[in-house]
Amino acid sequence: MTTSTPVPPTDGAVPPPVAPTGPTGPTGAPVSGARVALAIVALALGSFAIGTTEFVTMGLLPDIAEGIDESIPTTGHIITAYAVGVVVGAPLIVSLGARLPRRELAVGLMLAVALGSAATALASGYLPVMLARLVAGLPHGAYFGVASLIAASLVRPEAQGRAISGVMVGLSVGTVAGVPASTWLGQEVGWRSAYWMVVGVGVVAAVLVLLAVPHTPGDRTATVRRELTALRRPPVLFAFGTGMIGFGGIFAMYSYVAPLLTDETGLAESAVPAFLFVFGVGSVIGSWLAGMLADWNIGRTVVGGFMVSIVALALVVPLAGIPVAVGAIVFTVGMLGSVLAIALQVRLMRAAGDAQMLGAALNHSALNIANGLGAFLGAVVIDAGYGYRAPSVVGAGLAAAGLLVFLVSLAVQRRTASAASAASVPA
Repeated sequence: MTTSTPVPPTDGAVPPPVAPTGPTGPTGAPVSGARVALAIVALALGSFAIGTTEFVTMGLLPDIAEGIDESIPTTGHIITAYAVGVVVGAPLIVSLGARLPRRELAVGLMLAVALGSAATALASGYLPVMLARLVAGLPHGAYFGVASLIAASLVRPEAQGRAISGVMVGLSVGTVAGVPASTWLGQEVGWRSAYWMVVGVGVVAAVLVLLAVPHTPGDRTATVRRELTALRRPPVLFAFGTGMIGFGGIFAMYSYVAPLLTDETGLAESAVPAFLFVFGVGSVIGSWLAGMLADWNIGRTVVGGFMVSIVALALVVPLAGIPVAVGAIVFTVGMLGSVLAIALQVRLMRAAGDAQMLGAALNHSALNIANGLGAFLGAVVIDAGYGYRAPSVVGAGLAAAGLLVFLVSLAVQRRTASAASAASVPA
């Protein structure tokens, strides 16, 4: 007697989405290669806006702190507020909006990003700014969830990792171009101007998505319960835990990169945008590599990415006084951050089954829990008097913990594969 239980792969990958679509598009109508490319560019511009509004806060943290009359560690809590918004908004909005047409949902979410950035620019005082950042974070993960699913639906299954990385590269370009430019603008004109810049980009992105992305009807069979079934799948929970803990390492260092450069490396404040640019270049290169690596082997990509991240973060302590060395570390951390984010995004989408949109959105919930966790723990060690190198030590520990969670997930996956193989052997 035999069973037909499928055997999961043992190389760290997970099966592709249950019902992948091809180059004909999600409705079955032909979609030209040029239309697919334009759609991905439009979605990537939305990612650019989100990347800018999220990460410019790190570059302008001292300016914002002065503007609202708070200390830098206390002001760092507004980073945590944004992260909380992402964590809450991603599963909530995606679950409730699963029946909506994907293009229109993406447009609405991008306009919400613009609205949250406008609220930040208009807010005054610590609590109003914190609340505005919370609101700005709500559409973040949901946008990436629906945008990734749209991109994946427009290409062949074997190219889905590259399509998703095409959307995510906008986030990286935001760090290489949007963040340094808006940081410079904020330093020269006032920190609020940086968020007004995001408002303009967000509105343009919403219009382009409406024009370029093919319309698809909503999934009338979707329910909140079906979307939430993803939370019962062990591969989803392990991938979520990996990002939630491990990515905290990158944010622990990056959240305080401005005071690290000025207080520990001895550079002028005017040098901060240049280092943010270096981080962004690494992030763009990482996004380009991530699509190919994810389509090759997700497991090896995640393990290797974390191992190098641990070394890079640990090197901040002995090398923080050397500008060139700090630049190399910032570049490496930016590159590996993109590689890990996209690899985990693809893994979650493939592991989530019918709830792929929620799976994609959960990745950004996980990364923003990491964002808040890294910023919070960084503030703790700074307040304890250990200086601005200390958050990177915390970061190396968080990256190591994330790697451990992922290795456990691989071990569980192999055990499941072995059990399934044994069950399929004739009795």
